[in-house]
Amino acid sequence: MQFGRTYEEFEVGATYKHWPGKTVTEYDDHLFCLLTMNHHPLHMDTNYAEKTTDFGKNVVVGNYIYSLLLGMSVPDISGKAIANLEIESLKHVAPTFHGDTIYGETTVLDKWPSKSKNDRGIVYVETKGYKQDGTLVCVFRRKVMVPTETYIKERGGEQPGRPELKQQEK
Repeated sequence: MQFGRTYEEFEVGATYKHWPGKTVTEYDDHLFCLLTMNHHPLHMDTNYAEKTTDFGKNVVVGNYIYSLLLGMSVPDISGKAIANLEIESLKHVAPTFHGDTIYGETTVLDKWPSKSKNDRGIVYVETKGYKQDGTLVCVFRRKVMVPTETYIKERGGEQPGRPELKQQEK
């Protein structure tokens, strides 16, 4: 299984479709709200959402959807990253509700070598998240610092720091 890419492996214009999707549950939404201290009743109070909002039901907190998409992109985009440098933009385009399944894909918009170190580069990507019916729900752009093949080789290969299994004595 691939886990991220080196600078050389990214191609401008390439789109990576992240798999699998994730069905968002009420528990997921409430846990994220509790962990981040977001107690807005739109997310936490069904009675409030049903009686006082245009949606008539709870809306999943947008930053959970963003975080979910960011996580989905790790095996394809940032699994080898040295650093996430910048989230340039984040747009919540449509609401997500409990029971919706989120899918994501990321397109490489540009890339360039680092100006300060020759063993890494910057990859500029746009990630889109959409629901099971194809409705776009979230879009964000970010810049990721990724290693070159040289960086990987000099630091122990694809799985640096992974211990070897010891042989059992008989």
